[in-house]
Amino acid sequence: MKMRITTILLAIGFVAQAQLKPISYSDGNQKLEGLLASPSKINTQKSGVLILPAWMGIETNARENAVNLAKLGYITFVADIYGVDKRPANAKEAGQLAGYFKTNYADYQKRIQLALDQLIKAGANPDKIAIIGYCFGGSGAIEAARANFKVNGVVSFHGGLSREASRTIEPIKPKVLVLHGADDFYISEAEIKAFQDEMRTAKADWQMVYYADAVHAFTHKDAGSDKSKGTAYNEKAAKRSWQAMLDFFKEIFAE
Repeated sequence: MKMRITTILLAIGFVAQAQLKPISYSDGNQKLEGLLASPSKINTQKSGVLILPAWMGIETNARENAVNLAKLGYITFVADIYGVDKRPANAKEAGQLAGYFKTNYADYQKRIQLALDQLIKAGANPDKIAIIGYCFGGSGAIEAARANFKVNGVVSFHGGLSREASRTIEPIKPKVLVLHGADDFYISEAEIKAFQDEMRTAKADWQMVYYADAVHAFTHKDAGSDKSKGTAYNEKAAKRSWQAMLDFFKEIFAE
């Protein structure tokens, strides 16, 4: 009986992973490889979702969410921000790579746009697109809004919100949803206030939802449960934020 259950679980895992198709593209000489999740039954609008992964690159969280969104009918693409030969092996390397793109935000925006092009090429309706991101990817989602990419909205899960004070604030057209851990001490109150002031100045249509007892990376199951480390999984916050994202999609894609 145990062997049968194991076989069934492996089969389910295979089906889920089989939905993910590697897609090669490039940024000049830099080779990139993202993942496409194509639904068996596409929603009538052919809505698409671009996923921007956390600082370790394309990992389990991004893969699982791509598959889950595809099951709901969304054409989904997981972006490769770093490149096929630049996969971080540890947090130190991830910090260096993510730090580069946070500082050189125009390069980050370019990599996001290249991934967005792949999503549309895969069949997503260019007039029905959302960008979501986690941690470092959440910062990228905000950068996509700042760049006024042609998308309906962006969702940042426990992402960074900072912006260099010298940057000009332009009107922001995509709708913005920020899903934030109420106890996330990596994002300072000053950073939050500056972001909210930026959204007001940009006349953005924005929302920010706080989740109790949640710190950074609260959607990541592999983040552990020790809040004192600053990163920890919170099942309730993860489920609530996922539902908030789906409700946001209903709103932005209905218009």
